[in-house]
Amino acid sequence: MPVISTNNAANSALNYLNNNSSAESSQLSKLASGSRIVNASDDAAGLAIGTQLQATVTTYQQDQTNVQQGTAILQTADGALAQISNILQRMMSLATEAGSGQVTNNQRSQDINTEYSQLQSEITSIASSTRYAGQTVLSGSFLSNVKFLVGTTSSDTISVTVSSVSLNGLGVTGSVTTASNALTAITALNSAINTVSQDRAKIGAYESRFNFSLQDIQTNVQNISSAQSVIMDADVASVKSALSSTDVKTQASVAALSQAAQLPQELLRLIQS
Repeated sequence: MPVISTNNAANSALNYLNNNSSAESSQLSKLASGSRIVNASDDAAGLAIGTQLQATVTTYQQDQTNVQQGTAILQTADGALAQISNILQRMMSLATEAGSGQVTNNQRSQDINTEYSQLQSEITSIASSTRYAGQTVLSGSFLSNVKFLVGTTSSDTISVTVSSVSLNGLGVTGSVTTASNALTAITALNSAINTVSQDRAKIGAYESRFNFSLQDIQTNVQNISSAQSVIMDADVASVKSALSSTDVKTQASVAALSQAAQLPQELLRLIQS
């Protein structure tokens, strides 16, 4: 029923214009941000799940850093132990020479033992100077049951223990100034070389575990990021298609509102005629 006092057609057109304009604004925001959920009202449940997945991805990304740092620390320790192993083998050669009967005590003291004692000092130097981020790696308690977080809970850890290294610990504090001392040193050096080799094998096992853990973490990051993307990221093609449709509706609403605004004038002309 056409009336003059209330323009129902204009009110209806305005209502559709507001709805279409709001939808168009939301779609533009999604395109601009690349996110399917701009406001919590867009998908409250999706926002909660997507945020949790995003937090999990962030945690795993830090885990990657933890594992890489742990590997770097182990490689630092292994490099130092490799040098100590080389030194022990050279000391074994010197002790074997000193233990032979053709060498005099004077030669043992002045020549062979001089180098032997210097190598002992070098082992001590390597053990005390091998550091990672200011912490000594082969002495002290830095690598005594240290836990590296590699998951999303406090229990997801890899515990690492690397034995401290010292001349006393390796049992190679003696000299080779006599044949008897040299023979004793050979026994001690054999044991020390075995100890260092076992420590290096243990470090290698830790590194292997870290490598597999890193691969697992990288797989988790990829899969969870994909799941989070499905929930949180905007489908650009779909949003663009919807925007085009909404834009047409908005233009139609504007045209309808303009037409409806002229209706009272048309009714006045009817009265005047």
